[in-house]
Amino acid sequence: MKQASFKRFTIFFDQYLFIAITLLSVMGLFFLYSASQGNINVVMKQSIFVGFGIFLMFILSQPDPDIYKILSRVFLITSLILVLITILVAKEINGAKRWLDLGVFTLQPSELVKIALPIYLAAYLFEKPIPIDLKNTFKSLLIIAVCFLLIARQPDLGTSLVVSMAGVYILFFAGLSWKFIGSSIIVFLISLPFLWNNFLQPFQQQRILTSLDPSADPFGSGWNITQSKIAIGSGGISGKGFEAGSQSHLDFLPETETDFIFAVIAEEFGFIGVCILLSIYMFIFLRCMYLAFNARDRFCRLTIGGLSLIFASTLFINLAMVTGLIPVVGMPLPFISKGGSSLLSFYIAFGIIISMASHKKLMQR
Repeated sequence: MKQASFKRFTIFFDQYLFIAITLLSVMGLFFLYSASQGNINVVMKQSIFVGFGIFLMFILSQPDPDIYKILSRVFLITSLILVLITILVAKEINGAKRWLDLGVFTLQPSELVKIALPIYLAAYLFEKPIPIDLKNTFKSLLIIAVCFLLIARQPDLGTSLVVSMAGVYILFFAGLSWKFIGSSIIVFLISLPFLWNNFLQPFQQQRILTSLDPSADPFGSGWNITQSKIAIGSGGISGKGFEAGSQSHLDFLPETETDFIFAVIAEEFGFIGVCILLSIYMFIFLRCMYLAFNARDRFCRLTIGGLSLIFASTLFINLAMVTGLIPVVGMPLPFISKGGSSLLSFYIAFGIIISMASHKKLMQR
């Protein structure tokens, strides 16, 4: 952690996260070039988001964390309003209304909710006694439910689940009782048939059934998972080489630039390449956990912990999805997959993490 002091101001900076995230971003452009079959326009557009995102991460790491605490409610309300506007007026793409066309680029407001919700809950709960009482627990769960239902209405089951997880992480770190956690799990399991019949769309039910047995329809609903597994397995130890993946370059593997880019990486760079990539991810997560434990106050610890686990959860869901462990839910690989909104949301998250980790003035008083 470095603080470069000048005559009039101090720059707050964590060199470890900056270097690791920048390295991951550059690797992402390299992988995206192959996944897009050499489409330089796709790479250039992603490069603009990467450059702006790194700059944004630096800018957001400078304010005092109290600024984020004060603005947390405004941030969450604004994000939810944008989601609602998207549902009402956005153009439907592939059966979903998830993106707002801003002219220069399309914004996915649910990605902002993913950041805003844990910050708001951290600001709301950081002074509450441990364990938090039922009143504050149910208030928090109500806010989480509103966020979940709005995003699921688009529909976007993957992001709505991540948003819900983000809220639950903050509740857990804030001191949610184990008795309440156990009771909630039992209620959830009992209500699964009701949720299946009343909340899941037919295509979402089909995705779950396909993940259980892709071979039941290998040329239909099971095609994506089957081809992804073939691509990952065919990479072997060292891979087939850059731009030499048969599954991706012969168009067997779908969504190579977004959801299934990890399968492209595994096929072309093999087990060794995957281990290097996952090592960088692991370093970033462990660094964040270290920063959370050493943050200046409970609000910062809650926020860093929540945002870090969102990052880890997104990574896990993508890996589980492409390996067939869970249904395909449209979850990007952080800092690697094509997509401006998702990419910028992670830069925003890490900018806030660095801000909360590097400002230590309250600890020095």
